Amino acid sequence: MPNKSRAPKVYSAGYKRLTTPTSVMAAWDLSVTVEDLGADAPPVTLSVTSDLHVGGVILKLVEKTQIQQDWSDHALWWEQKQMWLLRTSWALDKYGIHADARLFFLPQHKPLKLGLPNGKTLKLRASFSSPVFQTVIAICRTLSIRHPEELSLLRPIEEKRKKKDKDTREELYDLTDVPHTSASRPCMYNGMPAHFMDSAQMEVVYKMLSVTQPPPAPEVVSKQYRPASVVDKAHINGRWLDSSRSLMQQGIQENDRLWLRFKYFAFYDIEPKYDVVRLTQMYEQARWAILLEDIDCTEEEMMLFAALQYHISKVAPSEQQLLASTTAMDNLESALQSLEVKLEGENSSASEMLDNMTAPELCDYLKIFRPKRLTLKGYKMYWVKFQDTSISYFKSKEECFGEPIQQINLKGCEVAPDVNVAASKFLIRLLVPSPEGMNEVYLRCEDEQQYAQWMAACRLASKGKSLADSSYQGEIQSICSFLSMQKTNSNGKTSSTDDSINTYSLVSPRYHKKYKAKQLTPRILDAYQNVSLLTLTDAVLRFLQIWQSLPDFGLSYVVVRFKGSRKDEVLGIAPNKLIRIDLGVGDVVKTWRYNNMKQWNVNWDIKQMAIEFEGNINIAFSCITADCKIVHEFIGGYIYMSTRNREKGNTLNEELFHKLTGGHEAL
Repeated sequence: MPNKSRAPKVYSAGYKRLTTPTSVMAAWDLSVTVEDLGADAPPVTLSVTSDLHVGGVILKLVEKTQIQQDWSDHALWWEQKQMWLLRTSWALDKYGIHADARLFFLPQHKPLKLGLPNGKTLKLRASFSSPVFQTVIAICRTLSIRHPEELSLLRPIEEKRKKKDKDTREELYDLTDVPHTSASRPCMYNGMPAHFMDSAQMEVVYKMLSVTQPPPAPEVVSKQYRPASVVDKAHINGRWLDSSRSLMQQGIQENDRLWLRFKYFAFYDIEPKYDVVRLTQMYEQARWAILLEDIDCTEEEMMLFAALQYHISKVAPSEQQLLASTTAMDNLESALQSLEVKLEGENSSASEMLDNMTAPELCDYLKIFRPKRLTLKGYKMYWVKFQDTSISYFKSKEECFGEPIQQINLKGCEVAPDVNVAASKFLIRLLVPSPEGMNEVYLRCEDEQQYAQWMAACRLASKGKSLADSSYQGEIQSICSFLSMQKTNSNGKTSSTDDSINTYSLVSPRYHKKYKAKQLTPRILDAYQNVSLLTLTDAVLRFLQIWQSLPDFGLSYVVVRFKGSRKDEVLGIAPNKLIRIDLGVGDVVKTWRYNNMKQWNVNWDIKQMAIEFEGNINIAFSCITADCKIVHEFIGGYIYMSTRNREKGNTLNEELFHKLTGGHEAL
């Protein structure tokens, strides 16, 4: 006789039986489409009860299909709710699944086409069920890129192709068979991660990742999309994927194409031995940002960028792998002193001890201009005294023992160069934090040496370091070296022509129209004379250093409407601040720093962000060109980047990242 299910009898002393037998839970039919059976196969119908857990549904499915294969990567996808049913211990009733639910049983990992910063395309298996943050981590481990939190995925810009281009097949580097690794730091053999040594084909892929690409053909550059305005740049930032949701939840399908890019410009903990691919791809993203005019630079800077690209393309074939030699590693260590890749406020105990000592002073006559002041005068000469992390200025040297006209603490300020060596312009732009925002101060130096000393002092002071810091002299030398690269060669020994140089491959398209190739060649070769002796490593790092010193470096734009305003404006999101920009004239209206931020909230119903800063300063805005979740994620992401330190090692605190960036959808 079949066993009958009976409800348990519950008794209590002195009372009659409290419960009566309950009826068996009713069974109902659940239809599930199994992807492995083929597109034309009908859904599999299962008889289930509401208390059946998801794991039990999967077990029934596997038994009914009678296909002998590994199903461990498969999971259920609920189409109407656009969600994965990954909690296999949850009952159908807990998920709220009824007979009308359209469920699909399919693999969690699927092929994805990935456009890299160097313009190449990979095909690899990616998780379509994990949050994008975890998916990027797995991708970066496969590609041997450390600190994956600095990168993310975005939808590519649609390219308009002509009929004759339809037949051209894109070159794909296939990594779909590479197993996923959980190691944050890969095992290295002969300078190459172990999983790239399995075959000659894999070694080709690693070379593509780790060796800089030759300059692109001019027609390739001219065909690429170039943002024509800050609004165009803002629209691009609306394409970032949500890091808290999976690829499948965001409409990404198998074999779709996405871009992998550095999203957060807060580069951290660069180690030569392990960061070959990371540095190479960083350079490639910087180079394309220059060529496609995604970031503005002066004509003089463009010639220097062109000269460095030309030099890198010449030495790259002889140095097959970036940072391959011990000498290159030593050079990188010294170059990183000048490459500002560390977050502000990161002070070692040694520098704190030095700050407590009596630091040397820097005194000289400088011209100062305060553009925000209500004055019609321009630059005025003052006697300026630099002590600890502050500058004080007086009317003359004789009055320096009295009260200064003003004392400005530079700790936490923004320091930007405004230099034109040919025109003898040596300007230091300071953005000093104040409760109302940021105050501008311009320092004009007389010559290179004075500029190098004061610029080095300002940079150190902005990080809370005094002139007694051991890196001060190295910073001066680095700045002098940087200035020397911008000098034109006046000895007349440089060759005015070079058959191997294609100038239009090295500069942005605006210079194709402005100058003929024979006009550009001598200018690029002049700049090349100042960088021709650099190693490949130093040249790449110099390129990154100049890129990072550009005024608009690290700015991501979003068009917003501030509360109480009747016009659209631009919000610039930087690694350490928010900038309010007038859309009509492009001027900076206000600046707010993250370290003065008390809290930020999002009203998801009306899509409005509200941020509170110290000093009872409150701002609110709605986002026009991007979902407010993207802006929320940018701000939270940069705050998350500031929490990284070497004591925590390479372990990523994913929970903290999602708390800061996820908003109401935080995991």
